[in-house]
Amino acid sequence: MPDLSDAFSAVHQHFLKTIVPLWQGPGWNADMALPYEALDPEQRPMPVQRYRAMACARQLFLFSSLIEQPGAPARAAALFRSLQQHFHDAEHGGWFYSINAAGEPLDRSKDLYTHAFIIFACAHYWAKVREPLVESVLNAALNVVLERFATDDGLYEATLGQDWSALGSGALQNPLMHLAEAFLATVQVREDARVTQALHDLCTAMHTHFIEPANGVMLEKPRTAVDNWFEPGHQFEWFYLLESSDLLRGNALHQAVDRSFAYAEQIGVREGAVLSMLEVDGSVRDATQRIWAQAEYLRALTLRPGSEQRVAEQLAALREGFLHSGGWYECRDASGAVSRKDMPSTTPYHLATCYMGLAQAL
Repeated sequence: MPDLSDAFSAVHQHFLKTIVPLWQGPGWNADMALPYEALDPEQRPMPVQRYRAMACARQLFLFSSLIEQPGAPARAAALFRSLQQHFHDAEHGGWFYSINAAGEPLDRSKDLYTHAFIIFACAHYWAKVREPLVESVLNAALNVVLERFATDDGLYEATLGQDWSALGSGALQNPLMHLAEAFLATVQVREDARVTQALHDLCTAMHTHFIEPANGVMLEKPRTAVDNWFEPGHQFEWFYLLESSDLLRGNALHQAVDRSFAYAEQIGVREGAVLSMLEVDGSVRDATQRIWAQAEYLRALTLRPGSEQRVAEQLAALREGFLHSGGWYECRDASGAVSRKDMPSTTPYHLATCYMGLAQAL
């Protein structure tokens, strides 16, 4: 696939030479040792309202994945320190959701999505540096998730109070997907029977509670919930996680997501653009095109037999529709017009995982 290799090389160089340097330069607040939440189209920091632990963790993953690149080891080390310094709750354990511009706790709630990314980032970082402190933070994050967030039905609460009190949030698909991703990252870097069992149990619970029976798509809320929907981007993201894992490939959840891939593609992708949200009946709820969903669809296609042509087409769609000389476009609206021009610090995580998947396929 020489043409595809050349096309991938071009977007990967854009990532390394244009996108990553944004977060080593204008996107980095050296005083706080944290990434700004977003840059404007002129590569200037957006006005600071908050810093999120999840964004810090995603950037820790980013620079861990680039650890051989100049400056990446020091940046990863700084991000790891900041995660503990700014966000760790010394009184109750776990990590705050966010701090304000002055570095004081802002949203003190305990968020599963945040904790999942802390596990994910620390697993990747520990695999590169093998420092005991990193593994101790990984273990602490795993412990609070397994002991505090877990519910009797095999799922996990999406949000708890600062002191771990119940807020009635229930389970939501997206945090649970990233928790599965975090569990996978952990068992890929060390033997861990408890996490392996938790991963299998989570997949069983997801199949029971989140798969819509008629078409097999992954819903955003448990299927008994009112006002439900599904997102093709998440469907493709789940497919990649399950299909790429020797541990999970072939389980009931994988079989359901594999069967529903063509359906999600048929109703959720229009002229190469991944639609944001669909109703359970398949009608369009939100036709916004988001760069992360484009990246997840592209990554998923690398694992679909006979999809070489579509991989090439989607790589071109990503490059032409979302990447530009100064960075990227985060969103386009239903008509294809750019609808969000800021560049969030969380997006390079999706591009990094997409390009890692492409590199493996090539």
